[in-house]
Amino acid sequence: MSEKKWIRGANPYMPLWEHVPDGEPRTFTYNGETRVYLYGSHDTLKTEYCGMDYVVWSAPADDLTNWTCHGVCYKALDESPLYAPDVVEKDGTYYMYAAERRGSRIMVAKSDRPWGPFTDPVETELKFDPGILVDDDGRVYAYWGFCKSWCAELNDDMATIKPGTIRENPIPHCRAQWAPDDGCVGDDAFFEASSPRKIFGKYVFIYSRRVNRHVPALGIYEDCNGFLSYKWSDHPLDGFRDGGDISFNGGEIIPGEHGFNTMSYRWGNNHGSVMQVNGQWYVFYHRQTGTDEYSRQAMLEPIDAAEGKDGKIYLGKITYKDGEPVSSCPVEMTSQGAHINGLDARMWISAGYACHLHGGKQNAYIAPVYEQRDDISAPVKNVSDGLTAGFRYLQFGPNTPKTVTVNLRTDVPVSVSVRIDAYDGKEIARLYMNAGTRTETADLMSAVTGKHAVYFRFIMRQDSENTEFDSFTFD
Repeated sequence: MSEKKWIRGANPYMPLWEHVPDGEPRTFTYNGETRVYLYGSHDTLKTEYCGMDYVVWSAPADDLTNWTCHGVCYKALDESPLYAPDVVEKDGTYYMYAAERRGSRIMVAKSDRPWGPFTDPVETELKFDPGILVDDDGRVYAYWGFCKSWCAELNDDMATIKPGTIRENPIPHCRAQWAPDDGCVGDDAFFEASSPRKIFGKYVFIYSRRVNRHVPALGIYEDCNGFLSYKWSDHPLDGFRDGGDISFNGGEIIPGEHGFNTMSYRWGNNHGSVMQVNGQWYVFYHRQTGTDEYSRQAMLEPIDAAEGKDGKIYLGKITYKDGEPVSSCPVEMTSQGAHINGLDARMWISAGYACHLHGGKQNAYIAPVYEQRDDISAPVKNVSDGLTAGFRYLQFGPNTPKTVTVNLRTDVPVSVSVRIDAYDGKEIARLYMNAGTRTETADLMSAVTGKHAVYFRFIMRQDSENTEFDSFTFD
């Protein structure tokens, strides 16, 4: 076991002990090296959102599975929680917009390096969740808001608003207890998480969308803000038109009767953006772990991006007709992230990479871990009879492995059915684990090659509150 390596850079793509949500990705070239930098909140308080500092992670543009931590780049001036930041570069200077006092005070700090430290903070005129766009002509625009959106052009000081440019409600807002009664309400519109980008010469406003209606096709039967969505315009501050949804963090959608489907992962707030890296577009977003929203983790998925003949921007999973984009929908939530050919099935894979937790008698969840070890595994807790933990996708290569090995902590006997391609798909192995057993190996019953989704279904005749699924590998 010790000779085997652990999968890294999957989904979530940072180490399982790190919790950086609200991620704004940026590609910067510094000293001749092009890297993708991720700036986000830092969930370290554990009992509420975020923490008192920001850290910076980056990966080479040609390998988004290989992330490096550059350490703390900014600390709150008054020891208040720091909410979602953004960073842009202009004229060789990197500007970090730090959201102090839980996002109620926005400071802008500077650095001559993309990873900071960011110093000399100045208070801005911006508010919650600022997103910044440096346009091709050097003009700078800011977007912000919570349950109500705003945007404006900034002065050269990068902190104050140019008179006469502020726009109120460029996107109608959602219905929520925090939203103002100003008449500018949409059925499923702006919630928070402003992130402006320029794509194909258009201004794309990415944001967290709150749905105020049932969407049975996605398993939504309550108000839900697990979406990362967008609108687009020919102008930076107004004229935004309908785009669509890019990401939804509710996991795999399980088909049901008459379109009443079920999500397989506990949705939660969402925040992120899109970025083209080495010719491939990606969406960066986050998911929830634990039993609340205070230990979120950074995720990414490849997406399509296209412009229609009418100038409309399409982002996400795009449907084409006769070579032209005609519609788009959210891309699937996976375990693989930038391992686009699938996770190597012959490495150790933590249960913490599950993107599907469905069924069972208890609410299963991925436990947050914080010990900074390369071989740390985040277990699935509350394993009970009927639970399925799914991983999309694994790569088995051209040769079928002989065995599958599972690490499980349990105080009752457990039978584990290993299935492929669907949670109720073909069974390829079955393991029998006695109480107290931590590791068990079983032979595969049929050939498995190439790329497949893999599911572990747990069958238990006795109830247990202490069964945890830790990790697995194939040999």
